[in-house]
Amino acid sequence: MRLADLRGKSVAVWGTGREGRAAVAAIARHEPSRLIVVEDSANYLSVEWTGELAALAPLAGGEHAHAALVSADVVVRSPGVPSTHPYVRELRERGIPVTGGSALWMADNAARTVGVTGSKGKSTTSSLISHLLTAVGRPNAYGGNIGVPLLDMPEAELYVLELSSYQCADLTDSPRVAVVTSLFPEHLDAHGGEREYYRDKLNILRYGPEMIVVNGGDERLRAELGDAVDASGNPPVLSGTGTEYRIEDGWVRGRDQRLFPRDALVLKGRHNESNLCVALTVLDGMGVDVPGQRDVIEAAVRSFTGLPHRLTEIQDPSGLTFVDDTLSTSPYAAMHAVEAYENRPLTVLVGGTDRGLDYSPLRDFLAARELTVIGLPDSGPRILETLSGLPGVRTEPAEDLDDAVRLARRITPVGGVVLLSPAAPSYGRFRNFEHRSEAFAQSIRDSAS
Repeated sequence: MRLADLRGKSVAVWGTGREGRAAVAAIARHEPSRLIVVEDSANYLSVEWTGELAALAPLAGGEHAHAALVSADVVVRSPGVPSTHPYVRELRERGIPVTGGSALWMADNAARTVGVTGSKGKSTTSSLISHLLTAVGRPNAYGGNIGVPLLDMPEAELYVLELSSYQCADLTDSPRVAVVTSLFPEHLDAHGGEREYYRDKLNILRYGPEMIVVNGGDERLRAELGDAVDASGNPPVLSGTGTEYRIEDGWVRGRDQRLFPRDALVLKGRHNESNLCVALTVLDGMGVDVPGQRDVIEAAVRSFTGLPHRLTEIQDPSGLTFVDDTLSTSPYAAMHAVEAYENRPLTVLVGGTDRGLDYSPLRDFLAARELTVIGLPDSGPRILETLSGLPGVRTEPAEDLDDAVRLARRITPVGGVVLLSPAAPSYGRFRNFEHRSEAFAQSIRDSAS
């Protein structure tokens, strides 16, 4: 379904955040017969919906939300509306199409898009692809799940997008280059289960992309690919394996050549090495002569400093290194972070919104390691209980983030690392991940005196 297909139809936009606002503005230009915005949350009256947006689409909330949805010809849901919402199920049972702004945009722009998804690594990999393409003379517009709704993207010849599982779920067109960085259980409550999450994530591959690139080192991802093929019938390209771009003996290699030293990449961790290999594989598949432009690409890799809240180091006069990895929202993400600092004394701060995740994989990962784990509300106590009895793991509870930082200062040896990698979302105690990051930095400053 394209935006132009909404002309003359009754359309309900579900959600009043950035995605919903972008959808209203874009759809209104195509002259639907009716355009209404729906907010079904308990606090819908606190949403400011005035001015031009209200003139384009009146707000239906509370008891009017359901009626507005079921009377529409098409419902355009924001990514924050879960697939498991009872209204979504009812709409589909009634035969009312449910799509998203990302799917509407992709239908018109798939042929000039690189789309990147993954349970971890999608932000770093997509921004790295964009950065490297720019360096080799391929300007592009970068956006997506980073906070720029696709329907707000500027006109460009080439797009590089980070796509969440929620955005991928509604796609009926694959991007020209479809990329998957990793796969592990995430957001199960919003998708309905592990199988459903994998299905929605890998929906990005289902509509004939010109090329599929995946992290060949991710065993679960490889197992879930099934019979996925590109538009020419070729299987996914597995980066990091065989003769594809990979890292060996401290060198980035590809096409049977040594390209540049691994230390050109300032980002820590083997997962970021995989992200680089994926990015180089994508450039190669898009016709960039990577070996021929190795000097330009090496310089671009060296200048890539990564993204905020992902293993961001905060130096401290005490000799400790504090690390903000607040975007770690699963045990697997925390495992990658621990691995990046495994050669230094380490204290890890875990805990946040409790979504009932299984933390036994984290226990298995830490079984042969020595470190301290401090548990934060709300899921922290449950994580500590899961880790109890491991011989090399000291566990300590904390009342809040301030208490955890003060405790970490006391027990972490000089030269060690205090890593905030919560393995859980931020909501509940904090407004969002940025707020949690700000609170962490403030706790570091306050506890330094």
